[in-house]
Amino acid sequence: MPVTAQVLQHNAEHAASTLPPLLIDANRVAATVSLGSHGRRRAGPGDTFWQFRHYTQSDPAHTIDWRQSAKFGPVYVREREWDAAQTGAIWCDCSPSMAFRSSKKLPTKAERACVIGMGLASLLLQGGERVRLLNTQVAATSGRLALIQMAHHLEREIETPPNTGIPMSPASMPRHSAAVLISDFMVPIDTLEKTITSYVGRAVRGHLLQVLDPAEEALPYSGRIRFQGMEEEGQLLIERTEDVRADYQRKLAEHRAQISSMTRRLGWTFGVHHTDKQPHTALVGLHNRLAEQPW
Repeated sequence: MPVTAQVLQHNAEHAASTLPPLLIDANRVAATVSLGSHGRRRAGPGDTFWQFRHYTQSDPAHTIDWRQSAKFGPVYVREREWDAAQTGAIWCDCSPSMAFRSSKKLPTKAERACVIGMGLASLLLQGGERVRLLNTQVAATSGRLALIQMAHHLEREIETPPNTGIPMSPASMPRHSAAVLISDFMVPIDTLEKTITSYVGRAVRGHLLQVLDPAEEALPYSGRIRFQGMEEEGQLLIERTEDVRADYQRKLAEHRAQISSMTRRLGWTFGVHHTDKQPHTALVGLHNRLAEQPW
């Protein structure tokens, strides 16, 4: 029986309906980023020229670049840049506090963190890398199935937020891999530094992306406001919210400066994203940092 266009359309629509909405959003965001494979910034197996260096007795004769050697006298070897697949580990914070949004027109912080994290995973997989979620026992893998499994897992966490903190570096984390942690990072700086140090100790490069609702940045409220903690912190009643705005913004800036200083000292990077901005802007920044730094 021949397959008609109507049957093909029906099958395609059915297949698309089974995809997690998060995956569809992430792929849409990833499609806005120009993708290029990135090397390892060191010599190794690959197709891209890396550098010339002087010949040693241990080098095979076929690696000698005779043209370069004839130009300058000494015998030179042509090295290629290592572009073997590496592991990118991603954590998207879906804890209860990340369910906040100041307007129904905006996504929650968790939704935006997951879209960016999944978009990054999509780009890494397209570039031939392996990916994994840090807060699961699933090993790093490649292929579209990995992306679908990640999307289903994150959607479950958005629906039922876990009460877990930032994950420490797992023992299975390969050395010289990369970790990307996406959260609001509203935790004590010493707790965050202890966590990041666990990755640095395994020679893992990393990046932090702080995701905030614009209201958390500006505190635009006035008058008598009761603030309710989303992780059992209790309530706080402020009679004139506008009177504390300057102190609040100062403390937020100080906390952010501490994170930035800590990550810079440990060889990591730090960025900020607000949920009223387009997600691809943060995704471009993360992808560029992965491309610029050696894994």
